[in-house]
Amino acid sequence: MRVYISVDMEGVAGIAHEDQTDPLDPRHAAEYAVACRLMTGEANAAVEGALAAGATAVTVSDSHWLMRNIIADELHEAAELVSGGPRLHSMVEGIDGGFDAALFIGYHARAGTGNATIDHTYTDRVYEVRVNGVAFGEVGLNAALAGTYGVPVVLVSGDRAVAAEAKELLGEPVETVVVKESLGRFSARSVAPAVARRRIHDGAKRALAHGHAPFTVTSPVTISVDFARTQMAEMAALVPGSRRVGGRTVEFAHDDYREAFRAWRAMYNLAATE
Repeated sequence: MRVYISVDMEGVAGIAHEDQTDPLDPRHAAEYAVACRLMTGEANAAVEGALAAGATAVTVSDSHWLMRNIIADELHEAAELVSGGPRLHSMVEGIDGGFDAALFIGYHARAGTGNATIDHTYTDRVYEVRVNGVAFGEVGLNAALAGTYGVPVVLVSGDRAVAAEAKELLGEPVETVVVKESLGRFSARSVAPAVARRRIHDGAKRALAHGHAPFTVTSPVTISVDFARTQMAEMAALVPGSRRVGGRTVEFAHDDYREAFRAWRAMYNLAATE
């Protein structure tokens, strides 16, 4: 069994504020270093759970911000690490490598979710993303891409809000691990990291013990993106094949979700150009 693990940071136990997750601002360097260690710890717990379930190969994808956060020297020796960017498949780079299941660790709820720690969808430039009219966050966007390669997402860990989002979108069979409760966008009540790691280990082992169906979306696929400001939509609409349908909204439609996902990535990156 080959297992793919995508690891974000905002949903990790002990993380409550975006300053902790910022690799660029030297004012937060000490907090960020701690967050990297916490993120690596949860990645290792997922690897160990996968191995306990019988995994013969494990790939860990560093999926936060610049995607250079996991401490390579502290990563479990059984895992291969995907890091750095840009990457064609972003948070799930390498998912096309013939995996049997995927685990999403340290994930967070989509932009606009109440009672969610550091809610956003890839970037704060995005107000909402809809796929065929259904609001998607990073769980949905990445799970649908995994689904095009026949890979089911069997576990999602993070706060209670992202657990509820995963259940609603992916279905009740998906295993969820709650490691904290949001008290506000930048505050949370979290279990101890050691407790979170045990929960993730056990959750991964349970999730991989039974079969899951890949998450897929109906073709043709329409991705609609509401941006925070109108000039962001102006720039996003430069993507060939896209269509601006509102002051802040750009759409892209294609028969292949993989092409729609590439267009989505281009749109939100262009939106940063003002």
